[in-house]
Amino acid sequence: MKKKTKKFTILHSNDMHGDFLAEVQEGDGHLIGGLALLSGYLNKVREEEEYVIYVIAGDMVQGSLIDSEYKGVSTIEIMNFLSPDVVTLGNHELDYGLPHLLFLEKMANFPIVNANLYIKQYGKRLMKPYLIMNVAGYNILFIGVTTEKVMDTLASDNLIGTFVSIEDAAAEIGKICNAYKHDDIDLTVAVTHIGFESDVELAEMLNPDWGVDMILGGHSHTILEQPAVVNNILIAQAGVGTDQIGRFDIVVEDATNSIIDWKWELVPISSRTSEEDVSLKKFIHEYKKKVDAKYNSIITRFSEKLLHPQRERETTLGNMIADALAETAETDVILIGSGSIRGSELGPVVTLGDLKACYPYDDSLTRYCINGENLKRVFSHIMRTENRNGEGECFQVNSRVKAVYSDVESKLLSLNVDGLPVADDERYTITLQGYHFNNSKANLNISGEELVALGNPKVVATSESGVLEEWLRHHPNVTSKIEGRLVFVPEHL
Repeated sequence: MKKKTKKFTILHSNDMHGDFLAEVQEGDGHLIGGLALLSGYLNKVREEEEYVIYVIAGDMVQGSLIDSEYKGVSTIEIMNFLSPDVVTLGNHELDYGLPHLLFLEKMANFPIVNANLYIKQYGKRLMKPYLIMNVAGYNILFIGVTTEKVMDTLASDNLIGTFVSIEDAAAEIGKICNAYKHDDIDLTVAVTHIGFESDVELAEMLNPDWGVDMILGGHSHTILEQPAVVNNILIAQAGVGTDQIGRFDIVVEDATNSIIDWKWELVPISSRTSEEDVSLKKFIHEYKKKVDAKYNSIITRFSEKLLHPQRERETTLGNMIADALAETAETDVILIGSGSIRGSELGPVVTLGDLKACYPYDDSLTRYCINGENLKRVFSHIMRTENRNGEGECFQVNSRVKAVYSDVESKLLSLNVDGLPVADDERYTITLQGYHFNNSKANLNISGEELVALGNPKVVATSESGVLEEWLRHHPNVTSKIEGRLVFVPEHL
């Protein structure tokens, strides 16, 4: 008797971060990326293949002016054009607050699933935990899991930070599979936003009897040559932005409820691979015209383009931002979250729109008093090797600071302020964004109580983006260099 099989095409994106517009590829003039071209590719595959499923693994929002100006409303409307079959939450979906996220969910014409975000006081999940799709007579179970970084974001809201927590991802997947993965479920897919390394760990923890076949992930912006296979589970991710999309062509056997054949590729999105979706391009440009009219004024010009190629290291753009905010805060040390800087470059001409797109977050800045022993503890924590894996919380610091960390010995070798070694018993001022104070234990290895123990903190700015904009207007021709503020060495100097 011939076994019943069916071929499916699963397309997947993650960490799109408001990357709406195509760019001209240097050298040959071809367009790359952008949602109009991505939509064109989706339309093409949906016409060519019989059974197509499109999945987004979190972080649709944040990273562009079109998104931030409309607090994600524009993004959801644009995503409705793409019509994904299932989406999971990323950490940035919470950037505009939990109430606003629930509003955005109501706007979405597609299901958003998450199994491990709870209103703990009532023992209820915040979102729909799973989706069962019936495609060509085959039942496909999707389970959404998000990163613990969502808890960090929720901690910024005192109304909800006390009763919403993240449950163990593996246990939640087990609960869903045990309850719903019966003989009629032919394929089980975990759609995650926890980072590639965490996906691997998750796959190792999953009981094979639960029958998870595939993990489609996000958060760490990982580019893969081919999917990892762990515990007989396929694990894939599609980098960041809209310059590419992941594509699985799989064959599923009905009798064994398993994938018996598969092929995966990371498909570049360009004018070579697809035609632009003209209607979506027009829709996006209506938003762009409104934003451009508001934000096209020039606020400054740098002496050269400043760069932020990776968040784990000191960058020229990070140095400039940290110095500008530290000057206003009149502080010994400032820690600016590298992830606050959403662009990889800025300048030399800087419009208000450029600045808002590159640095979209707006938080408070508060100055605290800390002793040298605790300051060294903070730097030992943020500079540790395991924090620089694409999933950790990394920082940019001001020019008064120089820290040296040994990766081999896993310890802080030295920490200087104004050229002098930090002394354990001396007092220093440290300025933090509100988000990092609210999550100081996890991000800095120091509690909020310890940060306020040596004196009353002072709010030095209620709007860091306003401070940065004003500083740039009065500091033309800025330049910035890599100065060795944060140094990582392979062995003891």
